[in-house]
Order: sequence, then C-alpha cells, then structure tokens
Amino acid sequence: MSTCTTCPYCGVGCGVIAEPDGQGGVTIAGDPAHPANFGRLCSKGAALGETLDLEGRLLTPEVDGRRAGWDEATALIADRFSAAIAEHGPDSVAFYVSGQLLTEDYYVANKLMKGYIGSANIDTNSRLCMASSVAGHKRAFGTDMVPGTYEDLEQADLVVLVGSNLAWCHPVLYQRLAAAKSARPGMRVVCIDPRRTATAALADQVLPLSPGSDVALFNGLLTRIEAAGAVNTRYVAEHVSGLPAAMLAARSSTLAAVAVETGLAETELARFYNDWISTERVVTVYSQGVNQSTSGTDKVGAILNCHLATGRIGRAGMGPFSVTGQPNAMGGREVGGLATMLAAHMDLDNPEHRSAVRGFWQSPKIADRPGLKAVDLFRAAADGRVQALWIMSTNPAVSMPEADAVAAAIRACPFVVVSDILQDTYTARLADVLLPAAAWGEKSGTVTNSERRISRQRPFLPAPGEARPDWKALADVGAAMGWPEAFSWDSPAAVFREHAALSRLGGQLGCDFDISGMAAIPDVEYDRLAPVQWPVNETRSGGRFYADGAFHTGDGKARMQVLRSRLPAEAVSPAWPLRLNTGRVRDQWHTMTRTAKAPRLASHIAEPYAEIHPADAVRAGIGAASLVQIESPHGTAVVRALVTDRTPEGSIFAPMHWTAATASAGRIDALVSAHVDPISGQPELKAQPVRVTPYKAAWHGFAVSLGRLDLATDYWARARIRGGWRAELAGLTTPACWSTLAHQLFGLDAESAVTLDDPLLGIARLAITGRRGSAVLYVGRGPVEVARSHIVAAMEAGEPPATLLAGRPSSESRDPGAIVCGCYGVGINAILAAAAEGATSVEDLGVALNAGTGCGSCKPELAALLADALPRVAAE
Repeated sequence: MSTCTTCPYCGVGCGVIAEPDGQGGVTIAGDPAHPANFGRLCSKGAALGETLDLEGRLLTPEVDGRRAGWDEATALIADRFSAAIAEHGPDSVAFYVSGQLLTEDYYVANKLMKGYIGSANIDTNSRLCMASSVAGHKRAFGTDMVPGTYEDLEQADLVVLVGSNLAWCHPVLYQRLAAAKSARPGMRVVCIDPRRTATAALADQVLPLSPGSDVALFNGLLTRIEAAGAVNTRYVAEHVSGLPAAMLAARSSTLAAVAVETGLAETELARFYNDWISTERVVTVYSQGVNQSTSGTDKVGAILNCHLATGRIGRAGMGPFSVTGQPNAMGGREVGGLATMLAAHMDLDNPEHRSAVRGFWQSPKIADRPGLKAVDLFRAAADGRVQALWIMSTNPAVSMPEADAVAAAIRACPFVVVSDILQDTYTARLADVLLPAAAWGEKSGTVTNSERRISRQRPFLPAPGEARPDWKALADVGAAMGWPEAFSWDSPAAVFREHAALSRLGGQLGCDFDISGMAAIPDVEYDRLAPVQWPVNETRSGGRFYADGAFHTGDGKARMQVLRSRLPAEAVSPAWPLRLNTGRVRDQWHTMTRTAKAPRLASHIAEPYAEIHPADAVRAGIGAASLVQIESPHGTAVVRALVTDRTPEGSIFAPMHWTAATASAGRIDALVSAHVDPISGQPELKAQPVRVTPYKAAWHGFAVSLGRLDLATDYWARARIRGGWRAELAGLTTPACWSTLAHQLFGLDAESAVTLDDPLLGIARLAITGRRGSAVLYVGRGPVEVARSHIVAAMEAGEPPATLLAGRPSSESRDPGAIVCGCYGVGINAILAAAAEGATSVEDLGVALNAGTGCGSCKPELAALLADALPRVAAE
C-alpha cells in the first residue's frame, strides 16, 4: 500500500509517495498532487529508498555506553535536569534541536523548556541557516513572514537569485523555474554569487560580487530606484516608514562606489539595476549566501528595502523570497523553536504575549528573556553555565563553527543527552544518554515548507527496536519532571490540535501565524490532511501577504532600515591569504548520516574537495587533483584540490558534509570562526581566512572492496558502493609491503591474489579474492589515474578483480568517466561522446543516454558540459 508523505531534506517540502515492497525495500516516487513539486524529486529525494536500512541504527536507549530501558533513561534525564535546575537555576539546562524535527516534536520541546522549565535556552541548527532572515523579516515586517508563494517564481518576469545555488540546494524549485523560463523565454534570471555555481547555467546575467558586498549592491539599487522615479510613493506613504533615512544612508552607494566594493563592472551593475527597476514582476530569492554572515540581517534588510520602496511585495510574481535549508525550519519558527521567540510567532519580549502563552499552557512560569543562541549555548556548556544539555536530531560536533571547540564543550558538560537514529555520530560519541529516535518513514506529524505550506509526514514503516518519536520522549521526561497533565498527549494529532489552538491567541493579538481553523481537527482528518498553506482560520486560507500594506508592526507600517556595508568579521592577511566559502553539494545532505547510505548519491562526488582558482593554485604550488591541507586558526582539513575558475581568485570553496565517519580530515566547519551577526546570532560561514598548502603524501591510492574496508592510512575518504566501499587513500610514508597494507585494509584471507608491483615507478596494483569478499587496490606516487566509475561498476557486477588491474576498460567497452547523472550512471565521457555524435541539447542527451530523465538534478551540469563541448566539436 502506498503512503503520501513529505521529503525529509530541504525546505522545498516535496510530496513523496512511498510504497513498501513487503521485503524490506521501498519504492519512492514524487507525488504529482503535491503543490510544492507536482511529482518532481531531486537526486536525494529519489534515492530515499536506499537510506532506510537498519545498519548503524540506535535501537535501544543507552546509559554510559550500556543498554538501558526507556524507564531508566527517562527517569535519569528528569532527575539530572531537575537537579541542575534546583542547584543552578533554569538557565543551567538547554536543548539544541533541529529543523529535522517535526512540528509536533518542536512544539513539545518548546513548551517544556520555555513554559515549564522557565528558560529560553532552546535553540536549533536552523540558527545556522535562516536566523538572519528571521531577524530581517521581524525588523521590516514586525514578524517572521515569507510573503510569497512558489508560484511567484513562475509568474515573475525577472527572478534574482542572491547567494542561492538553487540548482544544487533546492533542485526542485530550480526545475520549476527552468520549466517556467522555457515556457516563457522572455523571463530573465540573474544569478548573484561569488562562485559560478550550477545555477548560473540558467542565468541571463551572472554577477560574481566580492564576498560580503551584498548591502552595497542593493543600496546601490535603492539609490537608482529613487533616481529613476521608481519609488511607489502611494504605497510608501500609506504603508512604509523610514524611507528618507534609508535613502540618505544609501546615497553614498554610487555606481562607481558599488563597482569598487563589489568588484563588478559599472556596465554590468547598470544593466542589473535598469532591468530590476524596469520590471515590475520581480522576485528576489535569497538563501545561505546572504544569511550566513556577520551582516546577514542587514543583507536581508537591503533586499527588503528595495521591494518595500517599490511596493513590489505580496502580489503575483513579485516580492522577496527566503528559501530555507531544512525540511521543517519554518515549522520550528512557528512554535518558537529559536531562543529568541515564543510559540505561534508571539514575541518573547512582549509581556502580553508571554502572559497569553503562559495562561494557555497553564504553566508555572514562562521564560521572560531570550535564551542562549547556538554559538553562545555551546560556549556556556564549555564554561559550566550549562550543566545539562539535550541534543536532538543534529550533529553539532561536525556542523557548528569551531566544531572542535564545540565537541570539547559537549565533552565538558556534566550531563548530555543525544536523541538520534544512529548509534555512532560524532556527537553521539560524547553523550551520557543516547535515545533511539524514530526516523523518516516511521514517524507521524507535520512539516512546513518555505512557502508556509503545512504537509503531513506519514509513517509507512514500523519503528525498529525501541525507537520512539521525539515528541513522546520529550513528553515522558516532562511528565517525570512533575508535570504529567501538561504532557499527557496520546498522539501527534493531539499535539497538533494544541499547537493550532494556541495560534488562535496569537491571531487575536495581531500575529500573522494563525492555524486555528484546524484546532479541532479529528484524528481521521489529521491523518488525511492535504497540504495547506497558512494562515488557516475563519477569515482566510493561504495566499500572499502585504500587497494591502497591512504589516505586523505597532503602527501597521513596514520599516525600511538604515544600512551601511560592512566587511566580513576577519580580514585576510599574509598568514591567512584566502577566504573559505563553505556550502553543499548536489547529492549529499548535512553530515551525510542518511545520504551516505545511498551508493548512487556518492557516484557524483565521493570525496571532500576544495575549489581553488588556478592563480591561487600556482602560487601555492598545488596541482590538479592533488591533496591539499586547509588551515585556519581553529583547525585543519585535508581534501582533494579542484582547480577551477568557478571560484574567484582569493577564495576557495569546500563542502561541509564530510565527518570523521566518511573522511580522515574532512570536517570543514572545524576551520570556521564562530563570529556571528550581532542581531540574528547566525555564524559567518562564507568568509573564513585560511591558507592552503600541498599535502605532502609519499603515496596515493584508490581501493574498492566488496566486504570489509578498515581505513588506518594517514588520509582516507570512503563512500558506499553496492555491496561494499570505495576509498581514496594516501600516506606520508611508503609502506614496506603493499600486500600487508592490502590485508590491513580488506582483512581478506586470500584464496586468490594477483599483484603487479613496479618499485622504480612507485606503482602497485593488487587484486584479491577471498571467501569473505574481494577487493582491488591501486597505488602510486601521485594521484592515481584509473577509471574509477568503470572499476566500481565492474566490481558491483561481479567481474573478477584480477581482470581490473589495468584500471581501464577493455577496447570493447567505454569508460563512462566521472558520473554526472546519478540516476542512470551516465558519466562525463559518455556525454562528451554523445556531443561528438550530434547531441546538441539536454533533451538529446536524454534520448541517447537517459541522462537527466530521472530526477533532473543533473540538467544544469549537462547543459554546461554541452556548452563547453559543442564549440570544440564544431572546430574539429
């Protein structure tokens, strides 16, 4: 039987149809009826069925490393939290939660911490991705409101993407935008990003601005709006305050001044400004490249200023649009999941709001001041201010800035609880108590996507072992701490009804979030709830906000901000000459605890890497595909160099996904300083000064194993294949015997072993077949040049390892090259060959190779490869 549910990855909130096969497998498809995706899925969503096995799952509670029952674990948590509160006060305990939680989980956590413990020390990993947007919305609109809908991206005549690699980070929205542009070729797209990302393939104009110069860029736009007479004087007079002061501050941003600060040509700036001003239906989409900055709130404000000054907000095809990184970052904001918020978008610093929430909850107390934001929360754990910490559904020892210091802080905290689905994450290793959580496919509740659309996440698999939903674990602890009646729900539907009922109070107090129309929803209707955009109350359902100018401020007017450009927190220097820009790759998610299980998601990029501009590579003595060491004052990483002009000179880019479980030294966030925006508390993750030097390996290797793979080399990075592993290897000293190394890696008692060894060239190749598996190993003095995709596919197909020692296909077969289309395993060599044989479009590649006809996430790269290849083919 199939189940309609919601994807657990990014904030697009795609509908998914899951159909278990009764034998442990699940078929995954996009839901054509869901208004977020209309059946589309990205590579990660399409591969969800490959991530549901129980390998590595935490199946029972553990206390101090031993198996325990839920009653013991619950009682211990309640006792330790209660003791800390009694001795040190309510601010001595904290929760660090996640946009991976369902809204019902978030609600219970928020009620327990803010309403019963009486502290606001509950923050979330959403602080790392959208807190600056929240702060920017609240300053301008009076509330945390995303005014538009996804349809606006399709109805706009101009879409401006700022700090948003939509093609890789929100692929289904990118696909919707690309389809709209194809249907209406007059639609224009501008991509504003220091890097030339995959998203740029769709753009009519690319603006590679200098890191951190967004405020200058949009202040310049604001001055041109005024000069062109494009201010909507009626809208501003009736609905906006602060225009004169905002304009006065922006007037120093002349075209020449903006060109200097952004590094962009005046002609390109003038083209962008004129296009924006002359196009009424314009949507400005922004994401982490804007938010993850010490001036992130101001960057958001600079974008909002331009839309407010022109009145281009809340109408079809126009407005600012924040796209969130996590599946339920919005749901967490709705229930007050940040340390600075109350439930139902009520304000923590408003006495009337606090009184209303406390009265509704009938709680003994209510938090009356903001709690510790994420960075400060872990600093408080380090210095003893936080004595008991509960971490839920996130891996901060990897994902937080200064990650090594965060790991030390968790280790120093006297009592730490971690709720997760996996037993061995980097953070779970530091816990006193581990709680087995229900995973996607096993839990029931709701999530809210970036356009305010609430969708059901429904279970289609039984929870394994003793795994429980997070809301239930929290409620049991609340009851054990002495408040059984307040935490007595019997289902997630009951939690949702309470959440919806509380929102009625918010609506009555003038708040935007109001889903009181679902406060009495019976269980059967909750079970079949269709995706619905809030608000949902007696007067309206869904829609856009602010076209009527009714904002949520004291006087009902939006507030334009006085903004001046600020440089990143730390300057580059001779010691630290490059800026590190962190981010994501197409086929992986956060710290890969889920996506690393899917072999096809590793086929695109299987190793941590850094993009380095050719000029910077020459200065540092770095060759293509060599290993490099990235250093900052806080940590060191070793990754593969990708020498490319996609990243600007003076900057490098590295993804943040790799952990100690997937690479020897790939934890990129360990390098990043914990500088934060003074308003939002969001860390700056895009501008860390670093230096890059060659990693002086004596040898390099590539290994594939159908069986065990124990990695004890100086450098390694591993990824799954079907039935085994692949790994990149390197060492600082050359082993005395390659066969001994192979035995250490694979643990195979060889029934058959073939070795080719040339000590003079420093090359060795080994093929081993044993009762418990088979493996191949290729080593050399430099990066190993073999046909990796061919070798992996041949091993997966059961080809004898000894036939693969050449490292290349035979003359009868073709090496597919690095995989571009993960759905169908189509590599770069096959794509270039198709171009040489006459393919001129992505559609042609689909016909010839099936490339791009699955989830479609690879289409930007296919288009870029064709654009590069076709001129060469024509020249030949």
